[in-house]
Amino acid sequence: MSPSSLLPLSLCFSILMIYSTVAHGVETCSGIVPMRYRNDKISIADFGGVGDGKTVNTKAFRAAIYRIQHLKRRGGTLLYIPPGVFLTGSFNLTSHMTLYLARGAIIKATQDTWNWPLIAPLPSYGRGRERLGGRYMSFIHGDGLHDVVITGENGTIDGQGDIWWNMWRQRTLQFTRPNLVEFLNSRGIIISNVIFQNSPFWNIHPVYCSNVVIRFVTILAPHDSPNTDGIDPDSSSNVCIEDSYISTGDDLVAVKSGWDEYGIAYGRPSSHITIRRITGSSPFAGIAVGSETSGGVEHVLAENINLYDMGVGLHVKTNIGRGGFIRNITFSDVYMKNARKGIKIAGDVGDHPDDNYNPNALPVVKGIIFRGVWGENVLQPGAIQGLKSSPFTGICLSNINLHGVPGPRSTPWKCSDVSGAALEVSPFPCSELATTHQTGSCSDHI
Repeated sequence: MSPSSLLPLSLCFSILMIYSTVAHGVETCSGIVPMRYRNDKISIADFGGVGDGKTVNTKAFRAAIYRIQHLKRRGGTLLYIPPGVFLTGSFNLTSHMTLYLARGAIIKATQDTWNWPLIAPLPSYGRGRERLGGRYMSFIHGDGLHDVVITGENGTIDGQGDIWWNMWRQRTLQFTRPNLVEFLNSRGIIISNVIFQNSPFWNIHPVYCSNVVIRFVTILAPHDSPNTDGIDPDSSSNVCIEDSYISTGDDLVAVKSGWDEYGIAYGRPSSHITIRRITGSSPFAGIAVGSETSGGVEHVLAENINLYDMGVGLHVKTNIGRGGFIRNITFSDVYMKNARKGIKIAGDVGDHPDDNYNPNALPVVKGIIFRGVWGENVLQPGAIQGLKSSPFTGICLSNINLHGVPGPRSTPWKCSDVSGAALEVSPFPCSELATTHQTGSCSDHI
């Protein structure tokens, strides 16, 4: 009898529970990507994997995934990670597989930064996001894949990012830090019921992907960890992110689509993205669009969001030279407590990849709706500052209550180069948006 045939019965039960989870009466991502049940199951232990926290299991992971890729079992294969700490270098996933982490299972990245593999920069970025040239491959990586699931019983994927954060702080990085999980050019991806922690850079990065579901995840990093974004859908479509807790050192969720002239040339937007029932905390933004939006971002819905101890609650950000568009974005039913700023839309955020960006490539920002936003202890309710040569239009504020703190620290709304409408907004918004009746930008959305 092979070791894989001895997989615990609880695994089969847990898989069935996850595969059949339905939140009755609540909108969910179910249906965007069907959850696959894999008849073929193997364990990392079958390939010499040892979960003692000391043995390096890179060869075991690569051998197991090679087996899945080349045997091509009908319906795909589940790779089971039992309880234990499995230290490993970075590895690639393959199509038609499930990476399943049992309760108590930890996949932990080695910290051999000198031996970390390098890959090419993303074409929509033209270079590494932090440094010129290529970039370090993500800890768990997939390129050109379909039908891939990362799930389990709330096991952990740990990037051991502190060594990378220190390199960033000390300015000794040679290339851009690795993401924790990245999928490129892939479709039919599900990530659920896993804890992600201590990512070297962005945590979960689907780029040039379609039909992606991320739900029931926990993402953790210290608030002083640099650029540890939670989930960054990037030049991707039909993405659903829901029912998750995120506490990191940068934006919790940030929708992106390429960087200046490279993103404009690549021309792939992010579209039809749903973000719902997210709770979290960060010194930066809760839900963000940008600042890399050169391929365009449209049709984004963020709803039922709870934010605590934030820098900015809701942030739409772009810059001169970005080009592209940001349109048809809706934020609905958001609660925030303790925030430096509640709502921010800005045209002067983010740096440039090089000096070759076109200063005449101005972003078009229109049709941004904020509806049902409530905040307590918010120092400034909002700032909406467009570009003189490309004013932001069609901004709707509806049913907004962003309460400040007593004393002189609270500041009023600040607006420029913007037009739109406001209904039932407290404190009273800037004059560019002030109106007391249903009209203009809000009339079609209330």
